[in-house]
Amino acid sequence: MTVDTVQKRADLLKALAHPTRLQIVMELLKGTKCVTDIQEILPASQANISQHLTVLRNAGLVDFAQDGAQRCYYVSRPRLASSVIELLAEDEPAIRKAKADLDREKQSSGGACCVR
Repeated sequence: MTVDTVQKRADLLKALAHPTRLQIVMELLKGTKCVTDIQEILPASQANISQHLTVLRNAGLVDFAQDGAQRCYYVSRPRLASSVIELLAEDEPAIRKAKADLDREKQSSGGACCVR
């Protein structure tokens, strides 16, 4: 995987990591909306929503269609956005491993996990 690919993926995750942007994407998954529609749903100013939409556009998650003077925004990668949101909703518990488990994995893989 190239450094450029890793950076694009990191930028995408960073774009979704902000609560307002995550809410915007969740609303846009329900259907196309303009900034004023989003402003009625979220407690944010029109300027703030526009800034968040720019971040989401730069990450390749949303795009817009021009409708006269208004821009109507939509999720441009709905399967990706839906999948990430679905994974977040699962609230999977963290896994804890005992030293014995790590030692077994180390032996079965034939490698070392830690430098001592």
